[in-house]
Amino acid sequence: MSQSQELRLSFADHEALRTLLGARDAHLRLLAAAAGVKARSRGGEITLSGEPEALELTALALRQLYDLIQQGYPVYEMDVEFAYRILSSDPTAQFKDIFLDQVYLTGKNRIISPKTLNQKRYLEAIRAHDIVFGIGPAGTGKTYLAMAMAVDSLLKGQVDRIVLARPAVEAGEKLGFLPGDLAEKVNPYLRPLYDALHDMIDFDKAGRLMSKGVIEVAPLAFMRGRTLNSAFVILDEAQNSTSEQMKMFLTRLGFDSKAVITGDVTQVDLPGGVTSGLVRASQILKHIDGIAFVDFDEQDVVRHHLVRQIIKAYDKMGNGGA
Repeated sequence: MSQSQELRLSFADHEALRTLLGARDAHLRLLAAAAGVKARSRGGEITLSGEPEALELTALALRQLYDLIQQGYPVYEMDVEFAYRILSSDPTAQFKDIFLDQVYLTGKNRIISPKTLNQKRYLEAIRAHDIVFGIGPAGTGKTYLAMAMAVDSLLKGQVDRIVLARPAVEAGEKLGFLPGDLAEKVNPYLRPLYDALHDMIDFDKAGRLMSKGVIEVAPLAFMRGRTLNSAFVILDEAQNSTSEQMKMFLTRLGFDSKAVITGDVTQVDLPGGVTSGLVRASQILKHIDGIAFVDFDEQDVVRHHLVRQIIKAYDKMGNGGA
């Protein structure tokens, strides 16, 4: 068993150090708890004590976070948690290559950046490929990052429109028993797409763009028979598409367009015996040049820390715990 050791780190920039430590050393305490080490700060120094391997990883995280702050990146509590998680899975990872890969949304003066290695790979895949599949559990940023890239492409004039689609598949509820006409029945299924969109574009501006057809949110079935040129197309919850619907969607892609398909193969709501189009596509399209697949897992969940533990617990039961 390794003997506990002590390690002192010195930081010359006291302003950057204060940001690194967080209010009342909250960042330092969070990192120390994640690593299983003891930590205290005094003056321009941080003292760590614990197992050598944990000390080395903690020191590496602190130094890289400190460098990020000096480059103008505003480190938040969530970043500290992700930083340690990233190094735990890949000690050679460079934070600047991940956190500084930013999508700047001018409309809301916001910057969106990846928080995990897979999120970084996902953004790179979207930039480099015309069709990208993002597959993994809820909360991993699949749809949110795709939406950010779509809005960024639209604002830069790289595409003329954004098309957002979702299968209107019943997840325990019956469409026929919902009140209203067809549009009102399917609207609840599209609500998550509206939420992500409004988080990136002002509500009024989004409304104007939608009224002009520059941004379209529609059920997957509405894509049939169309050709989408100069468009950034996102198919969300793709695990609930059939193989026929997936083929139909993928063959809508026209010139100067991109498609991002997201879904969680452990959360299929299709009737028994019906093969998920997402599952089938991942089996037959993986070796086609120009199509990229990025797989996410519970380590990429960017929601409440309990969400990761919930996903992990269900995964242990197999097939999402169903």
